[in-house]
Amino acid sequence: MNKMCKFAIVVGTGAALAPWAVFAQVPADQLAATSVPATATSAAIPLDQQPTKEQLAKLFELIRVRQQVQSLLKMMPAMVQQQMQAQAKTIEAKHPECNLLKPENQAAFDKVMSKFMEKALNIVNIDEMLDDMTVVYQRHVSSTDVDALIAFYSSPAGQHLLDAQPIIMKEYMPMVMKRTQERSAALIEGLTNDLEQFAKSIAPSADKPAAN
Repeated sequence: MNKMCKFAIVVGTGAALAPWAVFAQVPADQLAATSVPATATSAAIPLDQQPTKEQLAKLFELIRVRQQVQSLLKMMPAMVQQQMQAQAKTIEAKHPECNLLKPENQAAFDKVMSKFMEKALNIVNIDEMLDDMTVVYQRHVSSTDVDALIAFYSSPAGQHLLDAQPIIMKEYMPMVMKRTQERSAALIEGLTNDLEQFAKSIAPSADKPAAN
């Protein structure tokens, strides 16, 4: 495989994984400071008014937090694979010599990505996520609030809302992915072109003597 093919594949892969990669590399304190508006933060709940772990465990069970997290994690590989397939078509159109869409090449590429996704999705387990969530909830939601939430989600209306959420998300996520892909296609193409020109500009030229 020539250098331009390797470069195109790396760029295309990076573009598809960019949101994940950027999110993973942002320091936690910086992410918290930039992702939540100041008006959305609340004062910490006094210790004597904080909900117990048992209260929150009951709330999390009622609102099906574990199932929601599991569903989200199951969706991630398919979302990334869909984005990668779109990138592969873009690379193949611009660099047909790469033969990226040949069955044997695509199968090998999918294997590499599957290995990455499997490891990425097991970096943090669900129990750790729920433990961390409990600590945060205790700081910002009072025991009285949790009791009220438990009462609501125990009601028929609360359970109906929870039953509808998977259907809502099933309809909503394709809309988000479609809009994101449509709006990012031109941006990614422009970035790829710029990076290719950059690679050519720094590549050794036969007309120029090598730097000492």
